[in-house]
Amino acid sequence: MLKLRFILSILCLLPFWSQAQQPDTARSTDTIRNIELANVDIAPGAVDTKGWLLLDRDIQLELDGAVENLYNFKFDRAEKQFRSLRRRYPKHPMPYFLLGLSTWWKIVPTNVQTKQYDKLFFAYMDTAVVYGEKLYEQDNKNYEACFFLAAAYGFSGRLHAERGNWPKATISAKRALKYVEISNEANGLSPEFLFGQALFNYYSVWIPDHYPILKPVLLLFPKGNQQLGLQQLRNVSENGFYTGTEARFFLMRILNNEENNPATAMPVARYLASTYPDNGYFQRFYALLCYNEGEFRECERVSREILDKINRGMPGYEGISGRYATYFLGWMMQNKYKDLAKAKDYYQRCIVFAESTGDTDGGFYLYANLNLARMAVKEKDTPAAKRYYDIVKEKSEHKSEQYREAKEYLKKHKK
Repeated sequence: MLKLRFILSILCLLPFWSQAQQPDTARSTDTIRNIELANVDIAPGAVDTKGWLLLDRDIQLELDGAVENLYNFKFDRAEKQFRSLRRRYPKHPMPYFLLGLSTWWKIVPTNVQTKQYDKLFFAYMDTAVVYGEKLYEQDNKNYEACFFLAAAYGFSGRLHAERGNWPKATISAKRALKYVEISNEANGLSPEFLFGQALFNYYSVWIPDHYPILKPVLLLFPKGNQQLGLQQLRNVSENGFYTGTEARFFLMRILNNEENNPATAMPVARYLASTYPDNGYFQRFYALLCYNEGEFRECERVSREILDKINRGMPGYEGISGRYATYFLGWMMQNKYKDLAKAKDYYQRCIVFAESTGDTDGGFYLYANLNLARMAVKEKDTPAAKRYYDIVKEKSEHKSEQYREAKEYLKKHKK
């Protein structure tokens, strides 16, 4: 259900990325080149970029640490610099968009479940829209304004989609499309513009292949190019200043979840986790890949770090990350170290974390209960085994081996 909701939110924003039918051939080669943002050639006289903060090298140097702090969940430090930028440019959309992006990443680690930051997030993005529209009204060749308008509307639409507010999400997506279309002339100015195209190219092909029910909706949009989308994402991840980490975030998810290629996703996840070691989302995703790929020593190290940061109350470390870490440690205690007492403790903590966030439909919650049931059977603790198997039977698919195992045990021990 979570994955489908994510896909639907991506689908809602497809208009935001619909310019991707025009491949950027200069960036679609296998060899990724560095882009000097201040020296990109465009049609002579087509755009006057003087005064654009987006392409200002001094601003990039100034905000380099702030962007790093944002993704490393040092929100106070990042926002201090963004507010400094706002004091100097109070009528420019950039500082408000960056403050909104910082707020967005306070929501991400909770699988976008928490709503406590919604009002603040929308306030920042709405303010970015107000000032972006004013800049555009003054100069309809101000593609920087279009970039921030498209981005602010795009992120707002994404959260509206996650909240199930499809009318507002659709309106935001249409408005984002308007400004993407206007700024199409300036797409070669910066890899930042390529990010949305990359996502469209990939998902406009992937979605109908995996969710046929959505094919009629996709007929409204141009046809994408899945492999080009991946190449473009790699390009942006290497060259984008403001969107580079976002591109890596999507690249990691796509390679693991959609492409079913965890080995290729691993270097991306390792980079994100090592570059931003206090980002709870990146840490738990990396731990998951280490677990799936059999890198248990690294998985154990990262999982212990996650639990330590939860205990210290660090931003972005909460029940979802705790559920991941305790399950991995429980499995390793059970199967690698043969320490069943510690394994039980971690599995039980996993169950508590899962219940605290409402993630009890399967996954780690199901398998923690299953492993506890099996250990109880070996210890001849029938009441405990029945208690855990009751949950397994309730939460597992009826055609699954786990369901049959639980059903057979409970049938033998009715009394």
